[in-house]
Amino acid sequence: MTSDYLSRAARLRPDAVALDDGSRSWSYQDLQARVASASARLVDAGAKGRTVALVSETTGDAVMAVHAILAAGAVIAPLSPRSTAEELHRALSVLEPELVIAAPEAWDAAVAAGARPTPLPALDRAGDPLNDRMRPATGRSLPAGTRAILWTSGTGGRPRGIALTDANFDASIGAATDRLRLGPDDRWLASLGIAQIGGLVLVLRAGATGASVTARGRFRPEEVAALVDAGSVTHASLVPTMLRQLLDLRNDRPAATLRCILVGGAHCPRTLVERAVRAGFPLALTYGMTESTSQAATAPPELVRSKPGTVGSPLEGTEIRVDERGEVMLRGPTVAAGYVGADLPLAADGWLRTGDLGEIDADGHLWITGRRSDRIVTGGVNVDPVEIEDVLRSHAGVSDAAVVGLPDERWGEVVAAAVVSAVGAYPDPGELEGLTRARLTSSKVPRRWLFLSELPRNANGKVDRNAVRQGFQTS
Repeated sequence: MTSDYLSRAARLRPDAVALDDGSRSWSYQDLQARVASASARLVDAGAKGRTVALVSETTGDAVMAVHAILAAGAVIAPLSPRSTAEELHRALSVLEPELVIAAPEAWDAAVAAGARPTPLPALDRAGDPLNDRMRPATGRSLPAGTRAILWTSGTGGRPRGIALTDANFDASIGAATDRLRLGPDDRWLASLGIAQIGGLVLVLRAGATGASVTARGRFRPEEVAALVDAGSVTHASLVPTMLRQLLDLRNDRPAATLRCILVGGAHCPRTLVERAVRAGFPLALTYGMTESTSQAATAPPELVRSKPGTVGSPLEGTEIRVDERGEVMLRGPTVAAGYVGADLPLAADGWLRTGDLGEIDADGHLWITGRRSDRIVTGGVNVDPVEIEDVLRSHAGVSDAAVVGLPDERWGEVVAAAVVSAVGAYPDPGELEGLTRARLTSSKVPRRWLFLSELPRNANGKVDRNAVRQGFQTS
């Protein structure tokens, strides 16, 4: 069970480093003592069996709070500190937490959202009773066995809560540990926010394997590059834009101490994968989502080196298939218990429909080709943006690209490309059009171009395609 991970590691490895936040490090024995104090306060406040929201970056205090909330028998609902007050208010209205714990960087937004938060740094210290700060709530009914509620980014529709159970976490952590051969000597960089499923699972998985967590809060490329240079981390979980920043800062220099960089959360461009592999980075590509408790398929570094781009075969216990429309479907013990605050079936027929497009090759390895919601239909022809984006990124003068469909009276939609130029480069639209025309059918050639200093992204690092479309409308 999730609440047992830390206590088991504290028994087996009491003196091993569990957590390093830059100001000090805690052994598993030290961290367990902090967690015991904080969880006792939560129990006294009546948090057991109730939902506790945690609004924080992935700091040392936040790692402690994650374990304390679960140890208290509460349901954890991590929320992004980068959310606006309006976004937090909407999430809190749906999740109805009994207690809101906020880090300093999220305090003002939490208060403006109508919460009466408890300060995160004081969670494990004696002081004002936590229940004096409890917000009135009726207590929403949750799917049986819920231990965590993750608030989705809403890229496939309106944001909603995803209910995950102990069984979901146990299956996910066990299968990922086997696939990536994880163990107690690993030193994980907690570079993703705990409001993201990849960030939360990283913290729990480290406790389950007895590994160390290096927590520095919000991702800062220079700080991460320094940690890598110092040999302070062996494993990291990144989204593609983080990987690109790390490669740029290190001038593609490899680090002998790095054993695995897990990349997921968004499509990783083929050119970026090949660049990282050439530089000697041990890249593991993964495919998953909140509804599958993070990883559903993962290609370990040795597979990525031989077949750059594939996300590998399904993890143990997970089944993946692609239907006649090209949509990826999966089922297994990591599929979430259900939605919170939305009367929608999650996997009514036993299979979770992901909304992603993909192919399975002869070796049983999955390749993600795009999202159904991003698919462009121009003149009756289906066009997947990922294919065009990969071609554009192959140009030396292009750092990044996002392709969307724009309304058109004649064609229904036309292909439009937003491009970020490489430093010191000034690619010409005619040159880029010629590149795509030489490598793609005419229906996939962009008809409109927009040059940006950077692509708009949401809090999870995914390209905000609606914002890209709006950019064309205002250009």
